[in-house]
Amino acid sequence: MEYSERLKMLPVQFFASLVKKVNKAIAEGRDIINLGQGNPDQPTPNHIVKALQNAVEDPNMHKYSPFRGLQELREAAAHFYQTHYGVEIDPNQEVAILFGTKTGLVELPLCLLNEGDLMLLPDPGYPDYLSGAVLANVKYHLFPLKAENQFLPDFKSIAKEQVEAAKLMYLNYPNNPTGATADLAFFEETVRFAKENHITILHDFAYGAIGFDGKKPVSFLQAEGAKDIGVEMYTLSKTYNMAGWRVGFAVGNAKIIEALNLIQDHLYVSLFPAIQKAAVSALTEEQTCVVELVARYEKRRNALLAACQEIGWKVEAPAGSFFAWLPVPTGFTSEQFAELLLEKTDVVVAPGNGFGQFGEGYVRVGFLVDEDRIIEAVSRIGKLKLFL
Repeated sequence: MEYSERLKMLPVQFFASLVKKVNKAIAEGRDIINLGQGNPDQPTPNHIVKALQNAVEDPNMHKYSPFRGLQELREAAAHFYQTHYGVEIDPNQEVAILFGTKTGLVELPLCLLNEGDLMLLPDPGYPDYLSGAVLANVKYHLFPLKAENQFLPDFKSIAKEQVEAAKLMYLNYPNNPTGATADLAFFEETVRFAKENHITILHDFAYGAIGFDGKKPVSFLQAEGAKDIGVEMYTLSKTYNMAGWRVGFAVGNAKIIEALNLIQDHLYVSLFPAIQKAAVSALTEEQTCVVELVARYEKRRNALLAACQEIGWKVEAPAGSFFAWLPVPTGFTSEQFAELLLEKTDVVVAPGNGFGQFGEGYVRVGFLVDEDRIIEAVSRIGKLKLFL
C-alpha cells in the first residue's frame, strides 16, 4: 500500500524538528523558556467551562448536532459581529460553523477552485495555508509582506499575469507572524482590488480581539462591499483561550458560506453540541475576560520591548496578535540564530523562514509566558553580546 500523491505532496511541517529539539532539551532537565509556541497559556474562562459542563449533563447534547450547527450558535456569531463591528450578518445564510478555523482555511480552496487554478498567499504567512492549496491541487503565488510597507501587501507589485489568473487570496490581520495590523482604508483598497480583478478574499481574523495601545483591530467585513467578494474566519481559540476546543466560524458572502457548509455536510455531522453551547456563552456573555487577556498580552509585549531595548536589540512594537517579529543580528540566518539561542541560552524562538522566504532575517516571539520569564529570556540572549 502506498500513500496518494496528494498526501506525499503535503508540505513538511517545518517546526517539527524544532519541537523535537525542545522536547529533548526539556527531558535533559534544562530550564527552557519557550517563546516559539503559538498555544495560549491561560485557561479557558470559568463561565465558558461551566457552560460546557452544564451542557454535557443534558442528554440532548449527546446526539448528533444539526449538520450546519446549532441555530443558537449561528445567531450568537451574527450577534457578535453586530455588537463588536457593526456588521449585519444573516445567521441562516452568512454563517458557517467550523471545527476550528484551520479546517475552514484548508477547505476553502476545495470549495472554490478547480485543479490548476491559482490562489495568492502571503509570505511570510501561516504555514497551513499551503496545505489547502496542495490538497486542492491548485497553484499558488506568494506575495511579500515587507517592513517598508508595514507588512501589508502592495497589490500593485503583484505581477499582472498572477493577478489576472488568481481566483482566491488569503489575508490575515492582526498578522501571524509579524504582529502587523490593517486599517479600514487598507480593507477598502482590498475590496476595490478584488472586485476589479474578480478575486475572492478570505480574511483570517484569528487574532481579531488582540490589539494594543487602545486600538481595536478592524474587521475586513467593515469595509463597504466586503461581503460581495469575501468571507472572514473567526476562531474562539485566541480570544477565549479555547485552542483545544476546536471551534470557530466563517461569516460573509452567502454563496461562499454555502460552499463551506456543503463540503462540511459531506465531511462531518457538525461538532459536539455541548461545545457549541459553550461557544454561545463565550460570544454572548460578559467580555471582561477578553479585556483582561488583551491587557495581559500588552503588559508582556511592553516587558519584551523594554528588555530588548536594555540589551540593544532594536525591535518594532507589534500592533496586534500575541507575537513580535524580531530582526536577527548580522551574520546569522533565522535558523542559525534560533539554534544558537536554544543551544546557548535555553530560549526557544520560531525561525522566520519557517513562515516563508520573506520571513528570513526574523524570528517570531510569542507573549505566551509571564513577564518575568520574558525578561529572563531576553537577559539570557543579551549575555551573548550580539547587539552591541
